[in-house]
Amino acid sequence: MNYLAHLLLSGPDPDWQLGGLLGDFVKGPLKGERPQAIEDGIRLHRRIDLLSDQHPAYLSALARLGPRWRRLGGIALDIWFDHLLADSWQQWTPVPLETFVDTCWSNFRQRQQWIPENARAFIQRAEQFTLLPGYRDVGVIQRTLERVGQRLRRPQPLVDMLPLLQADRVLLEREFHTLYTDLTLQAALFRQQHQNQNYPGK
Repeated sequence: MNYLAHLLLSGPDPDWQLGGLLGDFVKGPLKGERPQAIEDGIRLHRRIDLLSDQHPAYLSALARLGPRWRRLGGIALDIWFDHLLADSWQQWTPVPLETFVDTCWSNFRQRQQWIPENARAFIQRAEQFTLLPGYRDVGVIQRTLERVGQRLRRPQPLVDMLPLLQADRVLLEREFHTLYTDLTLQAALFRQQHQNQNYPGK
């Protein structure tokens, strides 16, 4: 899953949402250096990635990209799934996409002390260029694939996968719906379990 998916799967709590984003920027053990809810959001992010990578629908989608992309196909697939999420946003939440994203950025500005510099740079760029709402536009996905491919240790033409993703759109939409439905249920269960353990007064 990519940024937009993780934000929505994090639930309505701004601290969990921040953790959901930071899961892509914070590595290694969590040692209580941040508020409990933010670190729980990072744990949820990691759990979602693990569940997604093992899910039959995800593995089926990845396999159809072919052997050339066996190692890097997951990067493009995660970005494409954010496109499919943005394109079907109203199926998953009644909150408009732009409102949801703007609220996240506003809440995160109040939590700057917990955000590492690399994540701050991403948030600033994403807000400036309305990146996440822009995921509805295939042109934005194309530019994202180009940029991500160039940032890899050994640059790769990830954008070459875009025609494959577009040609396979109908099947990918079905697989994404199956995957995201399951992840939504698992994320809600994870949040409830941690809330009962760590925030019994809420």
